[in-house]
Amino acid sequence: MNKKPILLLSAALFAVPIGIANAGERYSTPPAATLSQDLASPWVLQLKRPAQNGQRARVGLTAPRVKATLKVKKRKSIWGVKKQRVQKRAVKRQVRATGIFAGLNTAPATTPKTIYRKKKTTTYNRVASVKPRAQSPAQRPIEPQFLPTMVSYQTSQKPGTIVINTNTRHLYLVMGNGKARRYGVGVGKEGFEWSGTEKVTRKKEWPSWTPPKEMIVRERKKGHELPAFMEGGPANPLGARAIYLGSTLYRIHGTNQPWTIGQAVSSGCIRMRNEDVMDLYERVQRGAKVIVS
Repeated sequence: MNKKPILLLSAALFAVPIGIANAGERYSTPPAATLSQDLASPWVLQLKRPAQNGQRARVGLTAPRVKATLKVKKRKSIWGVKKQRVQKRAVKRQVRATGIFAGLNTAPATTPKTIYRKKKTTTYNRVASVKPRAQSPAQRPIEPQFLPTMVSYQTSQKPGTIVINTNTRHLYLVMGNGKARRYGVGVGKEGFEWSGTEKVTRKKEWPSWTPPKEMIVRERKKGHELPAFMEGGPANPLGARAIYLGSTLYRIHGTNQPWTIGQAVSSGCIRMRNEDVMDLYERVQRGAKVIVS
């Protein structure tokens, strides 16, 4: 009798209960099921990125790239159109994974962020072509030679004497030691010039003005009506100060027309700028000699 089949059958009979017992031990407690923490997340545990340039493959998700866009805004202005560029820049931001992807080395994603920057623009203003206006007499500056100054002046006259040169339009106040204080003046126009020697008989601040009758008639023929009397003040033609000469109608006085200094425009009086006649007024004394040449 062949014993080999008998041995195989016996081994199979004894193996069945042993196998059943082992299976009961292994599957008596079923394994725990692993669920995603975020049920909305996909069930794919990991995605492999292909290796590039010999580098190891990185595990994670790759977010799509966002292209920056460029917009041009136009804003109307008064004289034209200003263009202002507004540029959108993509700013990198690290994205953290949640759920079953927590802890994975995810690749940085790009999130668009709008950044507004002012673009330098050139504004063109419309400039009308205007012809230059003629400068009014009141705006004309006085010429430098008619401004007050100290000069060398050789004379035999004693200090305090006033000497007026009608040709050069200058008034000299003798100071002594070969010096004099010089001022610019306006003098009588043609037909009203005069010369002589007088004395200071009176001084007046903000004097009133009574035009002579012959002056009223003369100006009326020109179409100018003069008042019979005018109180002292800024509008008064005698200005801020008046220095009366002898018993004549002539005076050294200020003016409300300072641009006439250095010219022959008066009816015989010696006119000065208000600030200059005020300075002279404080320096000259009654009885002082005045020489007009």
